[in-house]
Amino acid sequence: MPPVRGDSPFVLVGDHAGSAIPTGLGDLGLGAADRARHIAVDLGSRALGDALARTLAAPFVSQVYSRLVIDCNRDPARADSIVPESDGTRIPGNVGLSAPAREARRTEILEPYQAAIAEMLDARPDPILIALHSFTPVMGGAARPWEIGVLHDGRRNDFALRVLRALHRRGDLVVGDNEPYRMDDTDYTVPRHAYSRGLRYAEIEVRQDLLADDAGTARIAAILAGAFGAALEP
Repeated sequence: MPPVRGDSPFVLVGDHAGSAIPTGLGDLGLGAADRARHIAVDLGSRALGDALARTLAAPFVSQVYSRLVIDCNRDPARADSIVPESDGTRIPGNVGLSAPAREARRTEILEPYQAAIAEMLDARPDPILIALHSFTPVMGGAARPWEIGVLHDGRRNDFALRVLRALHRRGDLVVGDNEPYRMDDTDYTVPRHAYSRGLRYAEIEVRQDLLADDAGTARIAAILAGAFGAALEP
């Protein structure tokens, strides 16, 4: 369980920050190269979360297990919460899962993670939920020009829109408004916690090549911390 740090309003979460696979599941039938790809983990997101947690004196609740075991940003009732194939790669350990096997992954992996987020939010009078993700520079053969994306979908999205404006004001970044993904009903963590509580929130996507080393990660963490701070100003 991450500590409750300082009096920061921020609670940082990393749905896809981990790459571990429970011992009982072996390697899901995948080689090491596939287990290190974006299909398994949001590359750089854990390091970014750790850096932001230090800068903001905020907790970072991160999932240690791979999204291929169970996707913690998907409603577990959805078929794609545990995928048999991802980006053209078959996941043998996910093919033909029984209902009890799916339920075990939900209760042992997804729910404890979501409960940890709820506990961190409960510890703050007016928390702001920040979900951290990363995305590939190229998807389906098309280059993705955005460096940072800010995702939002109504509700109390005033904070997310302020972050978006703060990033645009810098003038040195290609910033996406609901790019490269649009927040919609496929998202789970932000709606589960922020929407139900009426909280301010932002889902942040960072292009992976910007998080490839310590210097790049520190730069992005500083940029985001500055934007979050600006978004809090009256």
